[in-house]
Amino acid sequence: MLLLLATSVPDLPRFTLSSVFTQWGIDPFLFVVTVWVTGLYLVGVAALRRRGDHWPLGRTLAFVVGGMGSFYVATQSGIGAYDTVLLSVHMVQHMVLSMIVPLFLALGAPVTLALRTLPSRPRGWLLAALHSRVARVLSFAPLAFLLFVISPWALYFTGWYDATLTSTYVHEMTHIHLVLVGTLFFWPLVGIDPLPGRVDFPFRMLLVFLTLPFHAFLGVTIMNQTSLIGGEWYTSLRDGPMGAWLPTAADDQHVAGGILWGSGDLVAIVFFGVLFTQWVRQSMKEAAREDRRLDLLEAREQRNP
Repeated sequence: MLLLLATSVPDLPRFTLSSVFTQWGIDPFLFVVTVWVTGLYLVGVAALRRRGDHWPLGRTLAFVVGGMGSFYVATQSGIGAYDTVLLSVHMVQHMVLSMIVPLFLALGAPVTLALRTLPSRPRGWLLAALHSRVARVLSFAPLAFLLFVISPWALYFTGWYDATLTSTYVHEMTHIHLVLVGTLFFWPLVGIDPLPGRVDFPFRMLLVFLTLPFHAFLGVTIMNQTSLIGGEWYTSLRDGPMGAWLPTAADDQHVAGGILWGSGDLVAIVFFGVLFTQWVRQSMKEAAREDRRLDLLEAREQRNP
């Protein structure tokens, strides 16, 4: 079955960096998701501006360009075209969807935007959802971290990944799953939106630090294992027209593991920087508030010696 389906994959030219920008396509479902989510956010920003309220440009750029822009590139560019041809390209897509997209979406603070722009009844529904038991459970930091860690192991070491290669529905839903799991992990840690499950900065830094050995161990495991992930699928591709330029499945898997290892650590370091910056800004605001409080106390004492 896998072999027959693999022969139906379009004949693509040799993958190079330029292929990311030249092999664009349209995945209808994911394209509609991109347009709708981006459009709803921009409608909210426009509504705020019409009534004279301020919304930081940085948040808009983070959500639209960094978040949904990265989602669009990962699913519609050459990365999406080759994600079932090369495991290494899929791994780039995986890291973008599970780490980069959720991080930038969180920095865009869409929940805060929704709370400021929705009519009273939908706003009440959103508030009820945010304070529900389900939201508290899903945003519980240790559980979100566990889901974030377990998902890649389940994807690559069960029949799940083979299913993504043979089913368009499973393939698309896996993309959405990666973003949602990354969102559950990153959003409470970034702490801009009023979500349950937010923790103090030291614990946030600890959780991000714990992702480093996880990515390293998973990446090294994929690099060194002798059994091939999606082996029947990728081997059959090498018997077709693309076999002239495709690397061996084992070599491609070795590269994929290295990408997972290196990019996971790189994104975690970037996130460390985001958290550290937020921590410093929060400390400065708290210090300024304390200075004002002490100044008021001093002024009162001087008026009432």
